Amino acid sequence: QVQLVESGGGLVQAGGSLRLSCAVSGRTFSGYAMAWFRQAPGQEREFVATISRSGGSRYYADSVKGRFTISRDNAKNTVSLQMNSLKPEDTAVYYCAATSTIRMVTTAIDYDYWGQGTQVTVSS
Repeated sequence: QVQLVESGGGLVQAGGSLRLSCAVSGRTFSGYAMAWFRQAPGQEREFVATISRSGGSRYYADSVKGRFTISRDNAKNTVSLQMNSLKPEDTAVYYCAATSTIRMVTTAIDYDYWGQGTQVTVSS
């Protein structure tokens, strides 16, 4: 079993920055690709970014490319999401997720474990 706990959400003005973190425990962290998803009220959960097991490969949704950066520290069992130039449309609950799938995947159904989510609110 793998446990994921997100932190770092909050309220920020448009154009500001936030850094989300996800602490992972329970299994060998480096055996999982990691991702961030988000879900706004009344909308489906959407992919934001993913990072490979080693951290050598990253992939982003077009809506966040150039503004968000995903990273991981396999020594500390953490994955982070640095969010810059935030927009009101980035407002959502952000979830950390882990998958044992080797390939890079962007659909929620491919992820095995999820955190409880952290709220990000961007005011205009």
